[in-house]
Amino acid sequence: MKKVDLSLAVGIYDRTFSLFDGHVEIEGCEVNAVPLLPEEAFHRAFKFAEFDVTEMSLSSHTVMVGAGKAQYVGIPAFVSRVFRHSGIYIRTDRGIKKPEDLRGRVIGIPEYQQTANVFIRGFLQDDHGIKASDIKWRSGGIEEPGRGERAPINLPPGIDLQPIPGNRTLSDMLEKGEIDGMMTARVPSCFLRGVPNVDRLFPDYIPVEEAYYKRTGIFPIMHLIGIRRSLVERHPWLPVSVFKAFARAKELAIEELGIIGHLAVTLPWPVAAREQARRVLGEDYWSYGNTEANRKVLATFLRWSHEQGLIAKPMEWEQLFAPSTLELSKI
Repeated sequence: MKKVDLSLAVGIYDRTFSLFDGHVEIEGCEVNAVPLLPEEAFHRAFKFAEFDVTEMSLSSHTVMVGAGKAQYVGIPAFVSRVFRHSGIYIRTDRGIKKPEDLRGRVIGIPEYQQTANVFIRGFLQDDHGIKASDIKWRSGGIEEPGRGERAPINLPPGIDLQPIPGNRTLSDMLEKGEIDGMMTARVPSCFLRGVPNVDRLFPDYIPVEEAYYKRTGIFPIMHLIGIRRSLVERHPWLPVSVFKAFARAKELAIEELGIIGHLAVTLPWPVAAREQARRVLGEDYWSYGNTEANRKVLATFLRWSHEQGLIAKPMEWEQLFAPSTLELSKI
């Protein structure tokens, strides 16, 4: 049988590297893998649908599915997961000491639909009573002017979202005190340079995030994998083949993290870090697929997406994925 030619766009992470070096193949496929940063992969996926298989923003995929315009079918291989209490940056000269102090503030965001910001607004609402309508949102590029929403959104009237001037960046505005804070996945350069009066809302964020997980059971999902819908219609077997390959690549990465004889990453104690993750999050701490933990995260995320005005009506988490990837064969 002739193999299916696939173009693949995904970041080079330890959990995807085996797809690039040939240790893991997608069965039945000949793959041309292109390493891309998430921002570029998302832009090219949601604006132009350039790749057959691609890393995708969970939020943008949700928006497109909710609008009935999704060109990709989701695969529950969650190649990016990050706690986001670390993603709130503030001016320390504005009297912002705790989350409740964000109410009524002007906060910069690269995109309202950014997955990281859906999770941040979600825990601000559930844990601190701050609704999306309680903050004045200003959107634009973090380091480069002119960034916009990657997928079209239609927010309810109560959400105050306005773009910043087309020649400005959020990092510069935060540095100059023109906004009160920023919520973002990527660390702004003004913070990295240590400019005065800019800090994280949660400077010691790891204990805060551990406590959040112990209380909620949520390890936020940022990105998933998508397959071009037209390809899935021609090759119904493709979603499971792609899922199996990504799952195997992740398994190899986690196995390597446990080898202390030769360290897989450039850190002195990665084996201890893996064991700490297992103690806090459980044995399968970076799970793919249809697990109880993932169902809870996704259902909570979809509730927040609806409450924040990103989807017009409630959705079930199963709508995001190819059904065959949620019910795998067993021996």
